[in-house]
Amino acid sequence: MGREDLQKKGYLYDPERFADLVNGVVCAGRQVIMASDLTDMDTQTGQFSIAAYGEIGNSGDNENESAGSDGLSESGNGSRSRNKTKRTNLKDRHRDLVRRAAFGVNFMVIGIENQGETDYLMPLRCMSYDTAEYERQAVQIGKKVKNRKDVTQAEFLSGFTKDSRLAPCVTIVLYYGKDWDGATALREILNLESIPPELKDEVNDYKIHLCEVRKFENTEVFKTDVKQVFDCLRYAEEPDKLQELIKNDPSYRQMESDTYDVIAEYTKTNELMKVKTYSEKEGKVDMCKAIAELIERGRRDGIEQGIEQGIEQGIAQGMEKGRIEGKLAGMVSAITELLEDSGQIPQRVLDLIQNQDDPATLSRWHKLAARAGSIAEFEQNM
Repeated sequence: MGREDLQKKGYLYDPERFADLVNGVVCAGRQVIMASDLTDMDTQTGQFSIAAYGEIGNSGDNENESAGSDGLSESGNGSRSRNKTKRTNLKDRHRDLVRRAAFGVNFMVIGIENQGETDYLMPLRCMSYDTAEYERQAVQIGKKVKNRKDVTQAEFLSGFTKDSRLAPCVTIVLYYGKDWDGATALREILNLESIPPELKDEVNDYKIHLCEVRKFENTEVFKTDVKQVFDCLRYAEEPDKLQELIKNDPSYRQMESDTYDVIAEYTKTNELMKVKTYSEKEGKVDMCKAIAELIERGRRDGIEQGIEQGIEQGIAQGMEKGRIEGKLAGMVSAITELLEDSGQIPQRVLDLIQNQDDPATLSRWHKLAARAGSIAEFEQNM
């Protein structure tokens, strides 16, 4: 389990954020669920197991030799039984996070799955989680039914009375990547080609509730710092907008430490962790100050690197601007130093050099300054 996944789980484990997320994503901001309504549940409630089997046939095992093309073999009594092939890559998956939400005397199970990459089996995976939860509830109900004396034979055998009811459950998929290109419903991963319409229409579907965080625009529906996390991820590749957002929102000056860490992780901005600055209020982090420090670091590094090293790609998801300025300053400094060896630089030439903001032009001028025998020759050919 990666550090990023652990941070996501830990961050949303907070009941206030969990409730806020559900209210914002599912209920359009209406305060349907309160933090006090939530109860912890074991994430193993919804277990999803995938068993990958080896190729049947040509494996050298005597047990496989009698297997048919469908993976079934003839048993001694002539009946068909599934061939027991070697299992490989057996994986047990658990829900990332699951809570029970109380509504009066009733309750609902709400699960959250964090996805950084598209899972092309997500409809099946979510359906398996929900089915496992319903089965768990049915087992619990069945234990009570078996001990009752007032049930019918059908109810006793079913382990479920006519009036028994399962608590509903829903799984919310939070996708942090750029574009989800996978299925959002079970029917999308079923091969229904050539299936007669009469039968095709009878195939049940299962839809997932997918939230693409980077495309979630109405973050005003959130009441906690979930808003800041969603906003930062949405503008992670738009440095100017991100910097403006952080500058104008006072929440970034008094930010919870784990919120800051999640933003740094989500946006892949490891440099933010190096300049993590706590504000005067104990336990709070000032992201504005951290961003300013990154800008200044980028500018200083760019000046030192000059034309030889130039700008390092992507210092901190939005701090590129500082490095560019540093690189340009380094180029200007390198050109003027070369020209000063030939005498005093006329102000008109100096102004042209200092006001130039095109790196390609400055690079050409640098080469020209290195070859030119005089300032006049440089000015003539620049």
